Amino acid sequence: MKLNFGNWGKKKFSLRARALSGAASVFANLSSLSSSAPIRGPQLILLPAHPGFIAFSLITAFVFNLLPWGRALWVPDFVAMVLVFWNIHQPLRVGIGLAWLFGVLMDVHEAAVLGEHCLAYTLLSYSAITMHRRVLWFSLASQALHVLPLFLLAQLVIYLVRLTTIGNTPGLFFFVESLTTTLLWAPLSLLLLAPQRRAVDKDVNRPL
Repeated sequence: MKLNFGNWGKKKFSLRARALSGAASVFANLSSLSSSAPIRGPQLILLPAHPGFIAFSLITAFVFNLLPWGRALWVPDFVAMVLVFWNIHQPLRVGIGLAWLFGVLMDVHEAAVLGEHCLAYTLLSYSAITMHRRVLWFSLASQALHVLPLFLLAQLVIYLVRLTTIGNTPGLFFFVESLTTTLLWAPLSLLLLAPQRRAVDKDVNRPL
């Protein structure tokens, strides 16, 4: 019995050639898909947030909360909104301590049960700092969906405190405030990030 090693070698060579050609075609298809995919543009480099601007924005938000809005339930909580923004963007500078301080000021202003805003703002700030790395990966619209449960949580704390201490609550329309606060998240983010987008030394050839 004779073994034909020549034909066996030719078959083995042809199988290898087919495998290599198939791998080359797959690689070509993948490269074409990657080249046709949209390329993400360069990310904007932000300047460090100035501590004076952070303090100014928090004080301004508190002043807006002091305005005589009456009993309108649709008025957003400006302090909560600015607190969450800086908790996400500057968690090392704006933390739970400032949230507690502004909670005390809001309790004194509204003549409410002392501690309800402290507890609400503290939980709000803690939750925002916990998820701040994740939120920054999303667009402003997606960020608004992430912070909406935080605002609802803060209002739920105030609602439960008033229910257990006073026994008088404004009803479920009380939570409309969280919706209006969330709707203002995108314009507020653009406004507060505007000073950080300005270049220190404008370079025509290499703009930031």
